[in-house]
Amino acid sequence: MATQMQPMSQEGSTESGRDHAPFIFPLLNPIVRRLMGVGVPLGPNALLSVRGRKTGQLRTTPIAVVEIGGRRWVQSPYGEVNWVRNFRAAGEGILTMGRRQEPVTAVALTPEQAAAFFQDVLGPYIRRIPLGTLLIGLLGAREILTDPVGAAQRHPVFELHPASQS
Repeated sequence: MATQMQPMSQEGSTESGRDHAPFIFPLLNPIVRRLMGVGVPLGPNALLSVRGRKTGQLRTTPIAVVEIGGRRWVQSPYGEVNWVRNFRAAGEGILTMGRRQEPVTAVALTPEQAAAFFQDVLGPYIRRIPLGTLLIGLLGAREILTDPVGAAQRHPVFELHPASQS
């Protein structure tokens, strides 16, 4: 996998609003945020809080964090959704895992880097998780496993770094 990263920019982000999570997620997210906010572990999930690009208000959403070999990534199974656009604009956020909060910076992977990430990191990770392949299919992102190059065009990936090291 390529290791050279590109800095965050707003280029490439869309404001079309056509990318979105399934209708059930806006209903479930408040419940998941509350559970995770009081420390209930939900697999590799964490809360990501990022300043809104328009309002400046802190917005929090549950995300899955992939951590392998001391490196961490987040990706959007639903494309350029609001948390992605906010993260691109802010370039930083607060990751909450259990009761621990950590300021992080984000580096957006290029489409080539994202394709390598899907093929070399995320694909094998998903296949190791019991029911992982089924879950990624239910999330509507099976193409991450079957077409990493195509998926990289539609599913943004960010590598996370501790804010103090950026």
